[in-house]
Amino acid sequence: MKVVIAHNRYASGAPSGENVIVDAEIEQLRAEGLTVLPFIRASDDIATLPAVQKALLPASPLYNRWTARDLATLIDHERPDVLHLHNPYPLLSPWVVRVAQKRGVPVVQTVHNYRQVCAPGTYFRDGGLCTECRGRRFGWPAVRHACYRGSRPQSAIMAATLAAHRGTWRGVDRYVALTSAIADHLRDFGVPSERIVVKPNSLADPGPVSPLGSGFLYAARLVEEKGVKLLLDAWSPSFGTLRVAGDGPLRGLIEGRSDVEYLGPLDRSGMRAAFDASAAVIVASLWADVLPTIAIEALAAGRPVLGTSMGGIPWVVGDAGWIVPPADFAKGLSAAATDLADPATAAAVSTRARARYESTFTPAVGTKALVALYADLAGRR
Repeated sequence: MKVVIAHNRYASGAPSGENVIVDAEIEQLRAEGLTVLPFIRASDDIATLPAVQKALLPASPLYNRWTARDLATLIDHERPDVLHLHNPYPLLSPWVVRVAQKRGVPVVQTVHNYRQVCAPGTYFRDGGLCTECRGRRFGWPAVRHACYRGSRPQSAIMAATLAAHRGTWRGVDRYVALTSAIADHLRDFGVPSERIVVKPNSLADPGPVSPLGSGFLYAARLVEEKGVKLLLDAWSPSFGTLRVAGDGPLRGLIEGRSDVEYLGPLDRSGMRAAFDASAAVIVASLWADVLPTIAIEALAAGRPVLGTSMGGIPWVVGDAGWIVPPADFAKGLSAAATDLADPATAAAVSTRARARYESTFTPAVGTKALVALYADLAGRR
C-alpha cells in the first residue's frame, strides 16, 4: 500500500511536537511495510523561495499553485492509495485535499489543533480561552483581534481561507481525532460522526526506563499559551531543580532567572539526557492543548507528568501524575515535589507512567489502527 504523508513542518526556531509525531509516523508506517511518500514543505524554507513565490506567500494558505502542481505530479506518477494530511499551513494549503480527491485518492487528516475554526488554531487569546469565531461563517473576531501572527492583514487572509475551505474540510474522507474532545470539536464543525476515528498519536519505545533523576523538566515552545509564565510565577526553589528546554519569544523570562537551569533547544539525544536527569515533566498549557507530545514522551520514559486541567492533558496523564487547574499550579508543584521526595511514591508513579504509555501510545496500538483505516479507505476506493 502507498500513502502520501503531507505536512508543512513548523519552523525549527519553534520546536513542534507535531513535527516529532509526523517523523515518527513515517518510520512506523514503513516498519509496517507500507510505501510512504513524504510530501513535505518546511517553514524554514520560506526565506529561500523564489521572488515570485515570496510575493504570493500571503495567499498560500488559501491556494498555492506550486504545491498543487507538485502534488498532482506525485499522485499521477506514484498512484498512491491514500493521502494523509497533517498541517497544511502556510505552504501546502487545504487545496491539497481537492487535488487528491480530484484524482480519486481518499484523504485522511490528523487534527492536531482547532484550525478548522480558529485562525491561530488554539482557541486562545489575551491569556485565556476564546471561541468567538465558533459558529461564524467568517471569523471577523480573528481579524479584529489580529489573532494570526499579531497581524490584521494576515488574520484576514487566514479567516478568508477558513471560510473558503469549509467545504474542503467537510469533504475529507476520514478524520483522525486525537481525543474524544477533538471528535466533539469536529462534530460541532459539521463533520459526521462516521467520518471520525478517535486514535491518539504513537511514539516509538525509547527503551528501558532509567532511574528517576531529580527535579522537574519543562520542554515546550516558550510562548504564553504553553504556560511558561504560569510556571515561572508559581515556581519556588524549594520544589527542587527546574530545567527548561525550548525556545520562543518568552525566552527572556527564563534567561534572567538564577533558579532555573535553561537548556535551550535540544535535539533527540539532548532530550533523552534531560529526561534521565529529571524526576517528572511539567505540561503547563493554558490553551486546550490537544495531545501534547512531550507528555507522551515523558510517559514512555517512565516520568510522571504534572499538567494543567486543559484540553486533552488529563486524558493523556491518567493516573500517571498530577492534574491541577492553572489557578492552583503552585499547589500542584508542591504536591508533586512532596510525592517525589518519597522513594516509594516516586517509584509507584513512575511505574504507572510507563504502564500508561505501553497501554495506549505504542506503535503496536496506534500504527496498526492507522494501517487498518488506510486499508478500509483503499478498499472503498
